[in-house]
Amino acid sequence: MGNNAKKLTLVSLILMIFTSVFGFTNMPRSYYLMGYGAIPWYVLSALLFFIPYAFMMAEYGSSFKNESGGMYSWMEKSVGPKFAFMGTFMWYASYIVWMVSVSSSIWVPLSNAIMGSDVTSTWGILGLDSTKILGLLGCMWIIFVTFVGSKGVEKITKITSIGGTFVALLNIVLLVGAVSVVVLNGGELSQPIESFSQAFVVSPNPQYQTPLMVLSFVTFAIFAFGGLEVLGGLVDQTENAEKNFPKGLVISAIVISIGYAVGIFACGMFTNWSEVLSGENVHLGNVAYVLMNNLGYQLGSAMGVTETVAIQMGDWTARFVGFSMFLALTGAFFTLTYSPLKTLISGAPKEVWPGKLGEVKNGMPINAMKAQAVIVIILILIVSFGGKGASQFFRILTLMTNVAMTIPYLFLLAAFPKFKKKQLDGEVEKAYVVYKTHSIALISALVVGLLVGFANIFAIVQPAIDGQIFDSIMMVFGPTLFGVIALLLYSNYERKHVKNKNIKNV
Repeated sequence: MGNNAKKLTLVSLILMIFTSVFGFTNMPRSYYLMGYGAIPWYVLSALLFFIPYAFMMAEYGSSFKNESGGMYSWMEKSVGPKFAFMGTFMWYASYIVWMVSVSSSIWVPLSNAIMGSDVTSTWGILGLDSTKILGLLGCMWIIFVTFVGSKGVEKITKITSIGGTFVALLNIVLLVGAVSVVVLNGGELSQPIESFSQAFVVSPNPQYQTPLMVLSFVTFAIFAFGGLEVLGGLVDQTENAEKNFPKGLVISAIVISIGYAVGIFACGMFTNWSEVLSGENVHLGNVAYVLMNNLGYQLGSAMGVTETVAIQMGDWTARFVGFSMFLALTGAFFTLTYSPLKTLISGAPKEVWPGKLGEVKNGMPINAMKAQAVIVIILILIVSFGGKGASQFFRILTLMTNVAMTIPYLFLLAAFPKFKKKQLDGEVEKAYVVYKTHSIALISALVVGLLVGFANIFAIVQPAIDGQIFDSIMMVFGPTLFGVIALLLYSNYERKHVKNKNIKNV
């Protein structure tokens, strides 16, 4: 950005952070897992993760504002190229896992958009159950997106902004609808609060009763605050950054935490957990649509319309949600098939990539996109043909994504004390400082790192304790596989590169 470019005001910075971080589906999913009990965990995650981590990203971003490689540059300049490659590769791998999850679950919003409810669990053909059908559809989706994406995606990315606008509207629909239902019902909540401690500590979900299971929920809360890496680059674009950036982050954290808390509470205003969400057909893949369908139905009932009209109102609400989410996910999918891959390829040394994998044609890493499609398809087939029912299938996909998406945080956190030491020694620019000493930086990185690490361990271990070992294996399998691939690629590069360097020096 040039010096005369318009700088971000405090309000526009807060709006930018809010739109990057706040996710609509996090509220219905959290209510489904923990009821009102999800709220305290969101507040805790904001205080112990979101605010301290956001300040670290701000320090990275301001010190390396002239580096185009983003988080790769941050880690390379702080620790070294091998660490940076491993960390960035794990960040990229989290998007692979995201693609595995979304390509199989994108059919749920499509089903809602067309039918007004999720009928994917009834799909079956040639003796294949719905989970396998969704897996095969996911494979076809990946092939389609990769083919279209390799031709260029300028027009399709417009879908993202339209979808984003609709999803923003969903938050308003949720809140206004919830308040209307309560007012029309004479102030009565559908999910009653008999006692504060019971409602806000104990989950109505029978699966979330043990302390370990409740602690594993922290990954959901942390994941809901994800997307902060992109904010590091906004420091130098903010006017009066020393004052406005920390203020913007703290206000955003408060607004987002309150937004999530109010949203989760709103779900209980019109949804009785045991009546609506305890059925076998409700799972993490479709709970947002089931819940919003129920909002339309409850609104109709509270207004005194007939049962048929109330059902119709529910179906049309679900169609609106399905249509909005399908557009948003499609737009995001087209962007994410090439954007993280391009960042990884352009950030890492060219010699890392074997054969023609690192080639970029017409601005697109086409060969790498094809290889990526093959890996995603293999992972989809492993999960979908793993012999699980739809509910279990979507649970594995969601947990896999949550764990994979939070692992790159650990790399950035691990690099932070080394970055701080270099900054204090004058090796790195001191553009914007929140953590004044190395000790404070080390303790903060350690606290946040332990929170993310333990949350992931709880999420991984819990299914195995319940005898669902396949679930635990899948959560570890993805990140481990990509960690090994990254290590092999870089070790191979080091061996060849160092050898060639030595021969030249002889």
